[in-house]
Amino acid sequence: MTTPTVVLVHGAFAESASWNGVVADLKRRGYPVIAIANPLRGLREDAAYLRSLLDSLTGPIVIAGHSYGGSVLSEAADGVPGVKALVYIASFHLEVGESTGELAAKFPGGELGPALNPVPFPGGTDLYIQQDEFRRVFAGDVAPEVAELMAATQRPITASALEDKATKAAWKTIPSWTMITLQDLNIPAEAMRYMAKRAGSTTVEIDASHAVTVSHPNAVADLIDTAARATTS
Repeated sequence: MTTPTVVLVHGAFAESASWNGVVADLKRRGYPVIAIANPLRGLREDAAYLRSLLDSLTGPIVIAGHSYGGSVLSEAADGVPGVKALVYIASFHLEVGESTGELAAKFPGGELGPALNPVPFPGGTDLYIQQDEFRRVFAGDVAPEVAELMAATQRPITASALEDKATKAAWKTIPSWTMITLQDLNIPAEAMRYMAKRAGSTTVEIDASHAVTVSHPNAVADLIDTAARATTS
């Protein structure tokens, strides 16, 4: 196998360290790994930031995105010849013209909205998950002490980023794999199934919360490894 570089893209209310367990597993398997700091400022801006990194890499690339990170990678990876596989972890596969917020609300079961705390800043509004609600809605299967740290270190996303409409859909031309989290209160499992089916994505389902990269890092690494072996051997 030609070993690809694995690029990991976190979503809203998380940060690069949310991939730590996945990174450790992938490194043990011999993969070079980069977990980027997703700006969470707007779909166009975030995709341009990721694209600049992708354009700097040589050789094959596998990209995995968690949550809103899937929206970003679908926009950024379109037309990048080195990208061989897309891996959506409790994530979004947007069609052109759709927004992250629209897909999150397409099916019942999401409980994120009432738990959000809007914080105005010059030029926009940031969204945080209320810390006393963080574990329940985001990280239900994560140890309480870890979830407490995650709540305190969460990265906010601008409200407008969730409303931005996709202009590209890399999953139409690049093979994809999807992990569907059955205890997810951010993106209903039915929404993930809908998006994965539409994309022709290879799917696995796991009994986990939205914070699956923290609670089940080895299962996440397994799926990324599967995608890499299927597309770069």
